[in-house]
Amino acid sequence: MTGSNAADAVVIDGLTVRRGHHLVFDDLSLRIPRGEVIGLLGPSGCGKTTLMRAVVGVQKIAGGTVTVLGEPAGSAGLRRRVAYGTQGAAVYTDLSVLENLRYFASILGAPRSDVDRVLADVGLHDRAQQSVGSLSGGQLNRVSLAVALLGSPELVVLDEPTVGLDPVLRAELWTLFRQIADQGTTLLVSSHVMDEALRCDRLLLMREGRVIADTTPAQLLADTGETDAEAAFLALIERDTSAHHETRRSLREEGR
Repeated sequence: MTGSNAADAVVIDGLTVRRGHHLVFDDLSLRIPRGEVIGLLGPSGCGKTTLMRAVVGVQKIAGGTVTVLGEPAGSAGLRRRVAYGTQGAAVYTDLSVLENLRYFASILGAPRSDVDRVLADVGLHDRAQQSVGSLSGGQLNRVSLAVALLGSPELVVLDEPTVGLDPVLRAELWTLFRQIADQGTTLLVSSHVMDEALRCDRLLLMREGRVIADTTPAQLLADTGETDAEAAFLALIERDTSAHHETRRSLREEGR
C-alpha cells in the first residue's frame, strides 16, 4: 500500500497484532477516508475492538504501521484530534451531565464554550443538571458521545455505541452521527447489528481478523443480490468460506 494523502483519515499498512499465541491480525492493510461515517461491522470476536484500539494508539502491535491524520497512531499531537468512545459509558454517574462535561473539558483543555455546544449537538440541554446515574440508556450514550465531541476532534472512534439500545434510540444516535459527519468529522463506528450498515457511507465488514469487504451499502446489496444487510453479510461469509476452502485445497494439491 502506498503512503497516505490528505483524503485519508487513517492508513493501516501491514498491521499484525498478537494476543499470546493467537494471531488477531496478520498483515492487515486498509484506508479510512475523511469526513465520512465508516461502519466497522462483524460478529463479536472478529477483531473490531482490537482494530479500533490500534487506530487510537492504545493497542500493542507486532508489526506494520497505523497512520492517523498524517501522524503515527497514539502520537501526542493526536490527543485533541482523535476521540475514543469505549464500550460502556466512561462517565461519572454521581455527577450531573454538566459537571461531567465541564470536568472532561478541563482535562482535554477544551474551551468552556464547548460544553454548551456539545450539549446542543446531542440534545441534552434539558438534562444538563440531571445526575448521570438517573439517565436512561439512550441518554447515557448521548453523554458519552458529548464527551467524545469536546474539543472538536477530527476523528471520532466509537466502539458499539448503540449496543443494548432499542431500535428507536439506535436510530436517534445514528441521526446524530450523520449530523456530526456532515460537519466534516470522520466517524469510525463499530457494530454487530447488521441493519446499521445501511446508515453508513462506507462499510468494512470483518470476519476472523480479516476485512472481507470494503464497500458501500449500495454496492454490498448489489454485489450479493440481497435486499437487506444481514442477508448480504451472510452471503459474503458463505462466499468467503468457499474461497478459503478452495485456497486450502489448492495448497494441499500443490504440496503433493
